[in-house]
Amino acid sequence: MSTHEVAPGSSPGVTVEQVVRAQLGKALGGRRGMLEAAAPTIVFTVLWLSTREIQLALAVSVGAALVLLAVRLVQRSTVQFVVNALVGIGIGWFFVRLAASRGGSEDEQALAYFLPGLLYNGGYAVVMALTCLIGWPLVGFMVGSVTGDVTAWHHDKQVVKLCTTLTWLLAIPCVIRVALQAPLWIGGWSGSLDVDFAIAALGVLKIALGWPLQLAALGAMLWVLGRDRTPVDPTA
Repeated sequence: MSTHEVAPGSSPGVTVEQVVRAQLGKALGGRRGMLEAAAPTIVFTVLWLSTREIQLALAVSVGAALVLLAVRLVQRSTVQFVVNALVGIGIGWFFVRLAASRGGSEDEQALAYFLPGLLYNGGYAVVMALTCLIGWPLVGFMVGSVTGDVTAWHHDKQVVKLCTTLTWLLAIPCVIRVALQAPLWIGGWSGSLDVDFAIAALGVLKIALGWPLQLAALGAMLWVLGRDRTPVDPTA
């Protein structure tokens, strides 16, 4: 796929950054999609920190996601990002129930809720790094999912270079989250740290390193995409 194919009918003044910026916005769901994906997790964290009732926090976070899902269904718009959030809550709830079935306290169950996030961020960072190192950056596939051709973007070296930069920027928040949260989780689980302190710190960091950090990364991506320096090559 050339960048000309990414944006059919593009004029000679169109840049790679303009093309990828538009397609990345669609793939991420825009502001609404990002907020819908984050809201249930924020609800859980705030409620647990304020009430220390893990079942209440889980139930209300699921309820929030279901309300968002109902709104999407009424509006007949995509439910992708709400469903993603529900899947995340479901995985967290599974880990909580697993800890409970083994006789874990509520503190241990709360620690278990944070484990999927750590595994996800660690795995995601590794995958994104590998895709960059082998020359098939993950953001390129996001672009391809919007255009309808998953791999054709790889034919244009300018798009590959740009998508590699964007993928590294996406990986940075994941690396920071794991670096700061993993020692707390391990310390709380092993007993080397006070469990209450570890859970409170994990909850605060989950909010502080969640969308604020993600938005900072997206801001950096938008800055890169806003430079509009790479002309579309219709012959690529």
